[in-house]
Amino acid sequence: MFWAGAGLSIGIGALRICFPESKQFLEAKKAGHKDISAGDFWLETKVMLREQWKLCVYCIILMTWFNFYSHTSQDSYTTFMKEAKGLANAPATRASIWMKVGACVGGTILGYVSQFVGRRRTIIAAAFMSGCMIPAWILPSGEHSLSATGFLMQFFVQGAWGVIPIHLNELSPVAYRSTFPGLTYQIGNMISSPSAQIVNALAERIFVRDEGGPHVKAYGPVMGIATAIIAIGIAVTAALGPERRGRRFEEALPAGANLHMIPEKDLKDVDLERASQEENSRPAVVSEKA
Repeated sequence: MFWAGAGLSIGIGALRICFPESKQFLEAKKAGHKDISAGDFWLETKVMLREQWKLCVYCIILMTWFNFYSHTSQDSYTTFMKEAKGLANAPATRASIWMKVGACVGGTILGYVSQFVGRRRTIIAAAFMSGCMIPAWILPSGEHSLSATGFLMQFFVQGAWGVIPIHLNELSPVAYRSTFPGLTYQIGNMISSPSAQIVNALAERIFVRDEGGPHVKAYGPVMGIATAIIAIGIAVTAALGPERRGRRFEEALPAGANLHMIPEKDLKDVDLERASQEENSRPAVVSEKA
């Protein structure tokens, strides 16, 4: 699996070489911003972090919740079906495939819906619906029931995730929109990385009786309670956070370029993002000769 995934990544990278750079990159290069030094970039980064640290912390917290959300509800689900529900490997695998189909469908549909109803509202609604789905998700038995409820559960879990790529980009400091989303996501992913181990460790120490049968490892209750807590955390965090739906970046300067239009004496106190937006919003000056 590792080598197959690595091979696909290399193939995608090779395919990307065949396509041109973005319009914004080419225009910035044409304007001379290719000469931005590493020192300019890091100096502006320090100023950005001083001004935007609260936003950075917020996005890391949000991504920590979200990574717990997906891994807690997915990673041990096949084991849950085999250990607690008595499914053989083949039906448990088929049910897992339907679960992933639900994830793809939900991410596509709810990501699109967020264009109209808003990023935060979509995330909150999806988190709420996934919480309501928890009993139907862990109580049934049999391949067909678990396939259906797994599909619906992941429809809402990954439906909330479907909003995240554009939401993070819109929240990004304007000059760091290519770095900020991936970095905050990966830090949140790092913090939540023990999620599967936590679920497995608790489930294997607690036993429950399923439908009057023998005692089984408590994968269902542990996953259900953990997912409920996480869904509430996501809804509250999204509700308290900002939203910048419809934000545009076409005229934004790359990181490091903003320093050239800011007096050095003002560098410590300047709001670089606002300065960039103000510079880009100024009308072009037409000379009298022209």
